[in-house]
Amino acid sequence: MFKFTGKVLSLSAAALFASTVISSADSMDDLVKAAKAEGQLTTIALPHDWCGYGDVIAGFKAKYPEITINELNPDAGSGDEIEAIKANKDNKGPQAPDVIDVGLSFGPTAKADGLIQPYKVSTWDSIPDSAKDAEGFWTGDYYGVLSFQVNKDLVKEAPADWADLLKPEFANSVALAGDPRASNQAIQAVYAAGLSSGAAAGEAAGTAGLDFFKKLNAAGNFVPVIGKAATLAQGQTPILVTWDYNALAGRDTLKGNPPVDVVVPKTGVVAGVYVQAISAYAPHPNAAKLWLEYLYSDEGQIAWLKGYCHPIRFNDLAKNNKIPADVLAKLPPAESYAAAVFPTLDEQGKAKEAITKNWDAVVGANVK
Repeated sequence: MFKFTGKVLSLSAAALFASTVISSADSMDDLVKAAKAEGQLTTIALPHDWCGYGDVIAGFKAKYPEITINELNPDAGSGDEIEAIKANKDNKGPQAPDVIDVGLSFGPTAKADGLIQPYKVSTWDSIPDSAKDAEGFWTGDYYGVLSFQVNKDLVKEAPADWADLLKPEFANSVALAGDPRASNQAIQAVYAAGLSSGAAAGEAAGTAGLDFFKKLNAAGNFVPVIGKAATLAQGQTPILVTWDYNALAGRDTLKGNPPVDVVVPKTGVVAGVYVQAISAYAPHPNAAKLWLEYLYSDEGQIAWLKGYCHPIRFNDLAKNNKIPADVLAKLPPAESYAAAVFPTLDEQGKAKEAITKNWDAVVGANVK
């Protein structure tokens, strides 16, 4: 049973505007009018403390007070969101989600299964081609990149790139934020190290990443502990390889005790992307499309950035000087993200297989 709040649009009202579905962003005035007529938007799996979603939702409510947001199960995972669409194909009531926010791999599969519908927002052209479905069925919304979270009390000069981690001054210092035999975050870290060495995307980078961590382990620099803010603060893992938004949030949580640096490496900048899509069975399709318009507007993108998740239009916003100075001041330099790469699902799959199957044989470190 999903939790929900808010008013439910009557079936008669929904039926009245069922034929007024806006298919593109050609007329925002028409879309706003149709969305307000529907009067409701049903979201799912949007915790308010994730990527600044609390402020994102509040911003949409302030802009369109005529539309009630019905929030289903904030703690659901991507798989739960897909199952919610499947379970409510014939249900126009409050348990049927209009929109989903899921991991990258769920976008193409949801499209193939006929569970989502296409829509291209008005800012479509400023979204990288590698982070969106060409037909508009799903669109990357925000991402993190692998970064180095550094305890400045123990590490006087932070590493600037992956190769620096091999230096003798980082003995017993470097940890991953997961087990690379099972954790996507850790797998992507190994992959990023491989890309940094110059290896080709896919299996080659996965294999090269294993070789890098073999050297790191042999040098005595790798700590086979699943790192977190607490182990970093205690000195057990002074350098932690983790998504930048986790590193930045951890920095805030520690409140200067110890002081923390968050460094985006110069090379091997790998982005992990989430995607936004509209249910093919959305009871409120126009409100869903208006929600996407808000998310991909400058205002919505900057709200995510305030929550430390890099919006998909980040490079475009930075290039046009649209990001407030106080927001940028809390982040690594904008130019650090210009080189971010977005691995394809095929590249991720091949690298994952190489890393998970060969970690024990090549690296031989039991991360736990």
